[in-house]
Amino acid sequence: MFRLAIDIGGTFTDVVAETPAGMSSVKVLTTPHAPEQGALDGVERLLDALSLSYGDITAVIHGTTLATNALIERRGAKTAFVTTAGFRDVLEMRYEKRFDQYALDIQMPEPLVPRPLRFGLNERVLADGSVLVAPQDEDIEQLAERLKAENIEAVALGFLHSYRNASHEIYVAEKLRTLLGDAVTICQSAEVAGEIREYERFSTVCANAYVRPVMARYLQQLQAQLQDRGFGGSLLMMLSGGGLTTLEQAVRFPIRLLESGPAGGVALAAHVAREVGSRKTLSLDIGGTTAKICFIENGLPKTTRRFEVARAWRDVKGSGLPVRIPTVELVEIGAGGGSIASIDALGRLKVGPKSAGSDPGPAAYGRGGEDATITDSHLTVGNISADGFAGGMITLAPDRAPAAIAKHVQEPMGIESVELAAAGIIELADETMANAARVHGVELGLDVASFDLLVSGGGGALHAARIAEKLGIRRIIVPQNAGVGSAVGFLRSPVAFESVISIISRLDDIDTQALTERIHQQLESVRSIVEKAVQSDRITTAIKAELRYQGQGLELFLDLPEGGEFAAGLSELETRFQARYEAMVGFKLKNIPIELVSVSVSAREALQPKPATDQQQNRTSEEIQTRNIYDLKAKQFLTYSVAERTALDDSIFDGPAVVSEAQTTTLVRPDWTVHRSALGHLVLERSVA
Repeated sequence: MFRLAIDIGGTFTDVVAETPAGMSSVKVLTTPHAPEQGALDGVERLLDALSLSYGDITAVIHGTTLATNALIERRGAKTAFVTTAGFRDVLEMRYEKRFDQYALDIQMPEPLVPRPLRFGLNERVLADGSVLVAPQDEDIEQLAERLKAENIEAVALGFLHSYRNASHEIYVAEKLRTLLGDAVTICQSAEVAGEIREYERFSTVCANAYVRPVMARYLQQLQAQLQDRGFGGSLLMMLSGGGLTTLEQAVRFPIRLLESGPAGGVALAAHVAREVGSRKTLSLDIGGTTAKICFIENGLPKTTRRFEVARAWRDVKGSGLPVRIPTVELVEIGAGGGSIASIDALGRLKVGPKSAGSDPGPAAYGRGGEDATITDSHLTVGNISADGFAGGMITLAPDRAPAAIAKHVQEPMGIESVELAAAGIIELADETMANAARVHGVELGLDVASFDLLVSGGGGALHAARIAEKLGIRRIIVPQNAGVGSAVGFLRSPVAFESVISIISRLDDIDTQALTERIHQQLESVRSIVEKAVQSDRITTAIKAELRYQGQGLELFLDLPEGGEFAAGLSELETRFQARYEAMVGFKLKNIPIELVSVSVSAREALQPKPATDQQQNRTSEEIQTRNIYDLKAKQFLTYSVAERTALDDSIFDGPAVVSEAQTTTLVRPDWTVHRSALGHLVLERSVA
């Protein structure tokens, strides 16, 4: 068995091979204008190193930011939105409130579909699912002619209350497919996000239609190129929710791939947390463009069905396009290795969110970049070496980094040395990431200091100790292959799919028998999707209920049992909801009915635990070298011991030290210790309060 994982990021593309002998990886620069070319280049390099061919690969698992980038950069298909007459401006009206009531110059995101391409159709389904006005064929035919005249590539259908009764969307979609032909893609909101709240449902179906032609071309082209080279296995895609899906489903619902790359890093963190017995884990994945944060408890990451993309105003919540998809609950910060340091209009140091990316990249790459970045700062202070960066793919130019920092930061700010300026850039990036974790922890009601910090990505282990100090965290875990952590996470993820049934009914009004039948039908539907890639006896299913007090907007999820125990579980929901609500907000309400908003059902592959591989080697004194690294607190260079990761064992190694490996570097600051666990993970512990 030989599987490949491909993670295409903003700066680097990581390719990881899992064979019976273990894991091997390669890191190459992303090719932004043709991302599949960089991926295939990485695959071929890895195959050559392993003396294998495409025909030996049983499966390729892929995650990409292409859908996200298409939304952010507005490079999707020319899309039309068809809705109930009188509701075409819902996309513009949004929530009818300001996300920042005191900022007079806020910017709202422009709808993906401009007003001239939004069309109202004379039809109406009422809130109870009954039909008031049925769509007429003559109106649909006139609509099709207008769509042809506009050369529309994709159509998003979003009718009022279609979450309750989707018959009108289904009928209009079938008619339009006949009238417009296969060249135009058509998406139905009831299929993409069949839930209440029309703005979020309309926004999600528009986003899905907008990126579907782009993603379909890319994925089908990637599959064809793999097959032309001899690949005959399965191509699976990473979902934002942490599971895998087939190419067919990925093409149908590309909006579910928005956070596919970052979800891989969370999948790895959850897997390693379970391995090492970390019950409370803060996952921090730092790549070349962004840093991603996710809280994990008892080996399970926080998840949500509400997500926002392409924020238009200072990365403020509420300024982006909302989408309703299952996703791990991430916070993204523009603080990756390529994040650019600059001076703002008030003369203050600023780091990110703009990134140098892979083209031209940081100044030290020697590819034409002139801006000072976090990577340039690490090289200037001595945290990383000019040789062996990114597994030897890039030989850094050590003179370019300090020159860029001097020009853009040190001299304009009058800082006494370039090393001090570089250390300041790193410190600001660390504070930005630590503060994001603090704020997100407060939002979730969590004590961040009680968590372990588990890092991945090329920059995670470089920043981990300082961020942990800022957060009061005392233990850090650096997994094996952390530098290509998202790709490794793909290999640790199950094939899965989730769907939602919208209910909106008081608990005491629910027809339990009818609801049970609907849930079982939906379970069969999601199982059938997963069965296309997984044997039926290896599939598990789960049911969750979403509840709220009637009239409120705060919904809470509770697990439900399956099979014959479902009815009993439904009868216990009121008591469980009251207890959960009180635990979250500090009180519960009396004499307020509780509503069942929706039921989500999911099917996923039951993964078999993989045996841990121990590749320990004994450390010898000859393998320990030293390096001078600039320390911001001391304002001078300190001597750090340098050791290869494979040379460490389970004995305690005191900092300050640098642990080097092919794809990343671990910085063990003063007052920290490091050892290598039996499973091969590095564990850093703080030796002082």
